[in-house]
Amino acid sequence: MNDSERMLREQTRGLWATACCFVLGAVAGASALWGMTRPFAGDGSVMIPMALIAGVIAGAAFVVSTLLHRAGETSPMPRWQALVSDLSSIAVTIALIGVTGLGVLLAGEVLAVGLQGLELSAIGGGVLTAVAAALGGRLSFQLGVQLSTRAISALLFTFLIIGTLFAMITATDTAWWEHSFSQLGAGIGAWAFNGTLVIAGLLVATTGSYVGRDLHRMRGDDALRLIAPVVVIWALAGAGLAGVGLLPVDRMPVAHAIAAFTTLACVVTAAILTTTAVPAAPRMLMVLTIGLVALIAVAVVFAFAVPVLSITALESIVIGLVLLWMSTLARVLGILAPQVSRPSLRRSPLRG
Repeated sequence: MNDSERMLREQTRGLWATACCFVLGAVAGASALWGMTRPFAGDGSVMIPMALIAGVIAGAAFVVSTLLHRAGETSPMPRWQALVSDLSSIAVTIALIGVTGLGVLLAGEVLAVGLQGLELSAIGGGVLTAVAAALGGRLSFQLGVQLSTRAISALLFTFLIIGTLFAMITATDTAWWEHSFSQLGAGIGAWAFNGTLVIAGLLVATTGSYVGRDLHRMRGDDALRLIAPVVVIWALAGAGLAGVGLLPVDRMPVAHAIAAFTTLACVVTAAILTTTAVPAAPRMLMVLTIGLVALIAVAVVFAFAVPVLSITALESIVIGLVLLWMSTLARVLGILAPQVSRPSLRRSPLRG
């Protein structure tokens, strides 16, 4: 089968997957809403069941796509390598459920501004659920065809944007920006922002595992001792970010601050270790990494030593710089790393 035939076959499968998600969404949505009309927004609205159903269907679409297109990929791998791959796929599945669900809720909040007073029957709600499930399912199915570092970083960026915007729109404290983004995770409705951080932490750790995969494909088993610390520091950064969400600032301010600064330190360390681990790293990536570290240091000084920047501004600058660096790294690895799987011949990443 040549490349054109393979791509056409993938498109056909994608269309069938979209149709199946639409039907499943319609049936599940109508069943969940059967028996009464519900408002589009507000108490008892259709948005919560729509978001849950669309999220679950999107996650299922990714699982099905993974089994169809990458079944047996881990068979020749040693146990540790297969375990890392499987855990990464589970984390992506959870993230897709979250990003689809939050995407539906965010769209509902925006549309509710112009649809005040709208009520939907079970059939109407089922149709809307079907559309949401079809969109989320199609994107998730496509992601499962060939999962890459670039796709994971793009998913992380999308998830952070959607989750943060939804938290902003639903925030009870409209002056949160006078304090920090962490204020979005305090009080009623804190679950949106805190949940976003927890799942984003999973995605950061998953990004690290795929960075390690790409480095292994480029450098082989001889570099496993060099690659292992890279993957570990990414995992610690993800754990720190999840900790920021699990330790709300209004309940555990000290622990929250420690988790936040630990995450920042781990991210900076991960950037340095990853760049030095890339064989013949492009000058552009090295310059960008140096710039990332320098600009974050300057921003921290201007926020604390010379209080020119607010904490919210500092967080915005750091997040923007890190996401820019991550997207560039993902593109570089996508160019340099081979696209074929490379099972390790080592029984352990730390032993021969």
